[in-house]
Amino acid sequence: MDGVADVGRTARLRVCIIAATLLSFSALASAQVENPVADTAAVYPAATIAEPPPAPITNLKVKDLPNDHGHAFRLTWTISADDTGGRNNVRQYAVLRTPAWKGPFTEPQGAGPGWRNEQGHWWHLVEGEWDTVGTIPSSTAEYVNRGGKARESSDYFPDYVGFSFKVLTVGARGSISESAIFGPVESSGQWFHAGKTWVVLAVLVYGGLMLTMVRLARGGKELFIRPLAGINAVDEAIGRATEMGRPILYVLGLGSPDEIATIASFTILSRVAKKVAEYQTELIVPCYDSIVMTIAQETVKQAYIDAGRGDDYHEDMVYFVTQNQFAYVAAINGTMLRRQTATNFYLGVFYAESLILAETGSLAGSIQISGTDRITQLPFFVVACDYTLIGEELYAASAYLGREPILLGTLKAQDYTKAVLMVLMGLGVLAGILNIAWLTDLFVLNI
Repeated sequence: MDGVADVGRTARLRVCIIAATLLSFSALASAQVENPVADTAAVYPAATIAEPPPAPITNLKVKDLPNDHGHAFRLTWTISADDTGGRNNVRQYAVLRTPAWKGPFTEPQGAGPGWRNEQGHWWHLVEGEWDTVGTIPSSTAEYVNRGGKARESSDYFPDYVGFSFKVLTVGARGSISESAIFGPVESSGQWFHAGKTWVVLAVLVYGGLMLTMVRLARGGKELFIRPLAGINAVDEAIGRATEMGRPILYVLGLGSPDEIATIASFTILSRVAKKVAEYQTELIVPCYDSIVMTIAQETVKQAYIDAGRGDDYHEDMVYFVTQNQFAYVAAINGTMLRRQTATNFYLGVFYAESLILAETGSLAGSIQISGTDRITQLPFFVVACDYTLIGEELYAASAYLGREPILLGTLKAQDYTKAVLMVLMGLGVLAGILNIAWLTDLFVLNI
């Protein structure tokens, strides 16, 4: 019996020990302290752990952020004495702002002071209530409080409304110290970004240069444009097709009418169509886009009229194929091989089909002139075509052939502007090498 009683006492003792252990863990869990910085919508509570608060930050200054659309402040301060020195117990800083700006509401929830209507959006200023707008790690002495520009955004706050700020220094174990309050201060937007002064000057110089060149071109002055081998070969290629009695194929590419390369191609097409009309050679223009087809039809028709052969034009010269990329390419390749085109023009926007087109034309023995502003497709044209207009040469070709004063003036203005930029780049490199500070600073854009 005594043995049985001992076993019973031992079992009860174990149960008591287990129960006491569970109660201890429960007490420790309930005693955990929440991070006072976690709640960014309310004022920080006092620390529940006995710890001397760190020294507060000093010299808090708040200014409207310059060169922006408004809705932003820049805060600077001197970090706490306990941040990098002293007790070195600063965990982070928290920036608080008042008044709290609540909204937007579709209609005012009770008229009275503090309500503001901005284009149908109602906002409420809650005086005396602090909002935590951001937290910053220790050793940081600057913070930008940037609000959203749209009134519907959650971080929006209005311009020309006085706000006050303070910064809380949070200790390693949650203790808090507050800075002096700075404010009120208002934010506002600026009409001009002072860091972009050089950009404005460059635009004005280029604009003036362009207007001058256009005026000279309209006055009859001959503006020199560097000859392009691909464009000089146009007449030769058309003449070869005429002698052989075989058609000319002109491909505008896969671009839409609003792309620069396609627009430049229309100008070249006009010149080619006019020459074709004069030589009475057959022209084939298959189109990928229906709107491009309509514009190309009018371009070719007007070129025939300008050449005095409007009766020779027929709409079947320019036709729509399909807007499926490789079905379009297959149709053009079939045309090349069946009609044995003597000259192929590929001018416009091209993608993966560039090599397929150029290789097929090369196998057919055609003279090929290509041009695109798509850098990834240029290598395929270069290796498979007789002449290739690289990048901006396509745009220059439209001015070279069209001889329009606006196109010529714009092109010459670009050339002169590029020359000026090359000189400035050289000066910048020289200033950096020789460490000429005042000259280097001229090339700094605070954007």
